[in-house]
Amino acid sequence: MILCSEIKVRGYHLDAYGHINNNRYLELFEEARWALFERHVDIGGFARRNLAFNVVNANINYRSPAVMGDVLEIYVALKKVGSKSATLYQEARKKGSGIIVADADVTFVLAHMGTGKAVVLDDEFLALLDKFRSEHSAS
Repeated sequence: MILCSEIKVRGYHLDAYGHINNNRYLELFEEARWALFERHVDIGGFARRNLAFNVVNANINYRSPAVMGDVLEIYVALKKVGSKSATLYQEARKKGSGIIVADADVTFVLAHMGTGKAVVLDDEFLALLDKFRSEHSAS
């Protein structure tokens, strides 16, 4: 798995119960994917080809609470690749203890910005995705 980012839990991440609100995990995982893709993908190149990354499904498991002051390490790995979609597995772990606070499977497509329709993942993109394979891969 690839460490994408570290995020310190702040007060605005919390809900009335004093732990990260479930909706915030979507944002934390998205931030980590952006960090990963900014380091490894020419996002502008895809945009010039009128292609956009669109999340089409996200399944999150909440494992353990994270509270203000915790530092979370967000990891990602390629889990599955189809002809038009790919699924990334993501984990948020408490730094230092390795306790998993949440994990998710996030499926995305490359969609043509003009039509909004998913396109077949070409060899160039498949080669790029290979960088993110791990023990979670099931393709």
